[in-house]
Amino acid sequence: MTLRTIDSLGPLAGRRVVVRCDLNVPLKDGSITDDGRVRASVPTIQALTGQGARVIVVSHLGRPEGAPDPKYSLAPVAVRLGELLGAPVAFATDTVGEDAAAKTASLGDGEVLVLENLRFNAGETAKDDAQRGAFAEQLAAFADAVVSDGFGVVHRKQASVYDLEQLRPSAAGLLIAAELDVLDRLTESPERPYAVVLGGSKVSDKLGVIEHLLPRVDSLLIGGGMLFTFLAAQGHPVGSSLLEADQIETVRRYLAEAEERGVELLLPTDVVVAASFSADAEHVVTAADAIEQTPFGESGLGLDIGPDTAAAFAERIRASKTVFWNGPMGVFELAPFAEGTRQVAQALTEVDGLSVVGGGDSAAAVRQLGFADDAFGHISTGGGASLEFLEGKQLPGLEVLGWQ
Repeated sequence: MTLRTIDSLGPLAGRRVVVRCDLNVPLKDGSITDDGRVRASVPTIQALTGQGARVIVVSHLGRPEGAPDPKYSLAPVAVRLGELLGAPVAFATDTVGEDAAAKTASLGDGEVLVLENLRFNAGETAKDDAQRGAFAEQLAAFADAVVSDGFGVVHRKQASVYDLEQLRPSAAGLLIAAELDVLDRLTESPERPYAVVLGGSKVSDKLGVIEHLLPRVDSLLIGGGMLFTFLAAQGHPVGSSLLEADQIETVRRYLAEAEERGVELLLPTDVVVAASFSADAEHVVTAADAIEQTPFGESGLGLDIGPDTAAAFAERIRASKTVFWNGPMGVFELAPFAEGTRQVAQALTEVDGLSVVGGGDSAAAVRQLGFADDAFGHISTGGGASLEFLEGKQLPGLEVLGWQ
């Protein structure tokens, strides 16, 4: 498979390079609570400034409705980027307006400018090709070349991800190249035994991944809110736990296919059940097939895998040579229901091989629980993009860079 890299752009000294990063970080009261995506963008930016390029960083943050919204401003991100680069980073208060044009024009060799949130412009996410293309043309006016490095958005057909790359010489940044290298290893040539750990709230979010990976893995471990649909498919009552009743038949098919293929499908044997969804709720550990036999009866909520399950999952993970994990095992944001996720994360740090944390909530969980990024083989910056890649889908933001 081919991918255009930065080298294909030729000498970049003195040239304006628009870099599409994914700086969509969580903010609380205007402060960044997890700067992982900003740090992941630094190597590509440094590679460009090191060549003397004039770097114009563009990104989205949150979901503003196509108009400026101060709470989604990239201003604090520009400040953090400057700290990580150890150099001043300018910030434009608009994306393609007067301030952006003036600051782009005054940018010197090796300097960096961050433009305001792309999604303050309706054209960025427009479904209409003409509207999206018009916004891409405005961005292209600032660029002699384009580097796409926002892996978290390559599954989106958006102006800065798809259309812009067709208007100027374009290439993938170092982050996208690294993500693809890891994902290719997960799908094409995984070292065995190969285990996939899936969690998160909904089975429906992971249907394509399960379908695509079942023929490729040795073990499939199921936790998080989606486990209750699996338990229901086996005929077990799940109280008031999260349940996708419309997916039960699909799950039964997966259970049968796993058995037919000889794939070890590990489901929880015990779960943590609570009286309500809160950190101080009364809770107990019970067998996975006895959720409604707790003191909470049919109103009991399963909020984490139990200690026996966590130990079994950790053992299987440590015995594997390749592990991909996407989705927390429980409601890790609430301390009493974080232990299953903690045990899985710890086991991934002990894998003698490739351990991949599949972005999104999983990446947030490992950082919140105190794990260092370099404790894992790779932490993906794109949860949704990673999943769609592993489903075997063609991603527009990669196709436009020559990836097939």
